[in-house]
Amino acid sequence: MIPDRLPRITEDDANELRHFIKDYVALSGGEGVVIGQSGGIDSAVVTKLAVDALGPERVHTIFMPSDVTPEADYVATESMAKLWGTGYEVLNIRDPVNAMESLLGGNLSNLDKGNIAARCRMTILYGRAKSMNRIVLGTTNQSELMMGYFTKFGDGACDALPLVNIYKTNVRQLAKIIGVPDDIIAKPPTAGLWEGQTDEEEMGITYLLLDHILYGFEQERTDREIAQVVGLPVENIQGLRKRVESMKHKRLLAARPGRSI
Repeated sequence: MIPDRLPRITEDDANELRHFIKDYVALSGGEGVVIGQSGGIDSAVVTKLAVDALGPERVHTIFMPSDVTPEADYVATESMAKLWGTGYEVLNIRDPVNAMESLLGGNLSNLDKGNIAARCRMTILYGRAKSMNRIVLGTTNQSELMMGYFTKFGDGACDALPLVNIYKTNVRQLAKIIGVPDDIIAKPPTAGLWEGQTDEEEMGITYLLLDHILYGFEQERTDREIAQVVGLPVENIQGLRKRVESMKHKRLLAARPGRSI
């Protein structure tokens, strides 16, 4: 049987991530990092870890709102930049997103529009990183990575992923340890890809429940064992396992001859 709780995050884990960021920036030869700041917990945690590791003067955050971005996110991103003393700028992606939608003929789904927005943000992050001789830190966590809950070559594109081995539930624990404001920790997770969108509603499951299931996969437990622990039908667990397997392609840069995905 899998344990009924995920392993808890500690200060030692936070220190390990700080060292990872510091060491990777040094290895890259970059002068610092650029981070896409959304006002959510993942980007807040990555930003604070980077500030701890490098100092605020080497951390530059960019808030890239669109037409569906709530006003609260403007306030949250600016307040965090002031709190931690990072570089900060706001670059609205409305015009490039609209231009790309028009180029593709319009009448796109919310998902298609969201993917365009994510890839516009990636282009901005890398453009700014190049001009500042810095690297891009990504904010995808382990839950999102396993579920494929990111845009390939969009928010999934970066030079380093500090949270890639941290489940979303544990990201909240990490946020408390390193001093992320409580109002950011309490916000419903959202990718901000369309108005009213939330992660848990779109996926149809809470992160707390999802993370226990994903942890069961990681521990190589059977679907039946996991179902007994979390109290769901085994068919639900099987469906999630199939989704994780089907998202392998998103975790690779590109398929290559002679290499299995």
